[in-house]
Amino acid sequence: MILVNTDYISGKQLEMLGLVKGSTIQSKHIGKDISQSFKTLVGGELKSYNEMMNEARALATKRMVAEAEALGADAIVNIRYASSAIMQGAAEVIAYGTAVKFTK
Repeated sequence: MILVNTDYISGKQLEMLGLVKGSTIQSKHIGKDISQSFKTLVGGELKSYNEMMNEARALATKRMVAEAEALGADAIVNIRYASSAIMQGAAEVIAYGTAVKFTK
């Protein structure tokens, strides 16, 4: 499966199959949430939240790819990511794009 954030793939003619997406809502356990709250007092990278968002993007991407594979897609073009806070310490991540099949 080819994944790109452009609306084309060089050298390929594409047949659009439709929108595909994957999403997840992730949170860290209370202990890490408290430790990260203290980190905001002194500044610096919130590594626990960074890990959480990386895991969320990976899972959302995996779910988007699974949806595209179910359509028989060869690739997903024009991939985008969005995120939003659901509550303190929890975030939703959605990955979406257009599933395409290569034409001869």
